[in-house]
Amino acid sequence: MIPISTLNSPSSMLELIYRLKVKDVMTVQVFHAQKDTPMRTVQNLMRENRISGVPILDDERLVGIVSVDDIIRALDQGYIDSPAGLHMTKKLVVLEDDMPLSFAISYFEKYRYGRFPVIARDRALVGIISSRDIMSSLLLEMNKTIAEMENEVNRQKVPAPADQLEKVFLVRQFDYENAGRASTEIKKLLQERGLDKATLRRVAIAGYELEMNLVNHSIGGQIVFSVSPDRAVIETFDKGPGIADLERAMTEGFSTANDWIRSLGFGASMGLPNTKRVSDEFEIQSVLGEGTHVRATIFLQGGPE
Repeated sequence: MIPISTLNSPSSMLELIYRLKVKDVMTVQVFHAQKDTPMRTVQNLMRENRISGVPILDDERLVGIVSVDDIIRALDQGYIDSPAGLHMTKKLVVLEDDMPLSFAISYFEKYRYGRFPVIARDRALVGIISSRDIMSSLLLEMNKTIAEMENEVNRQKVPAPADQLEKVFLVRQFDYENAGRASTEIKKLLQERGLDKATLRRVAIAGYELEMNLVNHSIGGQIVFSVSPDRAVIETFDKGPGIADLERAMTEGFSTANDWIRSLGFGASMGLPNTKRVSDEFEIQSVLGEGTHVRATIFLQGGPE
């Protein structure tokens, strides 16, 4: 399932969903077979390319699809060497290449399939689209937009006093390729100031946990990091869904991460509790439908007791 809704996604995401077309997102290299291709050959094609469905063509026109279930049935009933055209699934759900991407997302929500064949108006097979294709393309487009915003923020930033430092990082939803870069940069900035290892580790933990919280649970937001002679402060701001029960959110083991996020190895429900544990001061405010603000303060050597 795609963790994006065509009904309640943020306006920037909706703009992309309706601007992009299926052909902008689909994979154009499609492994396929003909009607007279033996089912055993189709089975080998699946195994060699690690795919779970093979479109079947009559010349260039899509006429069916063979799934893993079809192969299992053929092996079980002894017709694995028969032509695919005799045993393929003929009732297909397909997308056309010039459909808006919003149609594809609604199809994934409705049918819960792993992928859909994409055809041109003459029913020629031109591609295949998966949930991964959609997520990758949307994240790429969002990253371009956020990068432009980040450049604008940096141009407008007012320099801090000489003994202070402030830096703003923009964090993107589901951007696991860049996840952890902001917290790594924060750690480097403090290493350059000669911060002791124990305190450095606490700041690094707080920074990483708060950054991953934005990636996993919001629609993206900002990390504002500031350091003065006596303290380091990490603040996060997002316009995500907000937290319904702050007390439960601060409990180890409680998580709102969906199955897709968990399958990637994230969303272990330790972010906010870990951040509070390593902080000297911890504040959190959240409003449903508006977002969450977290402020973690860690005193440096010579700071308040």
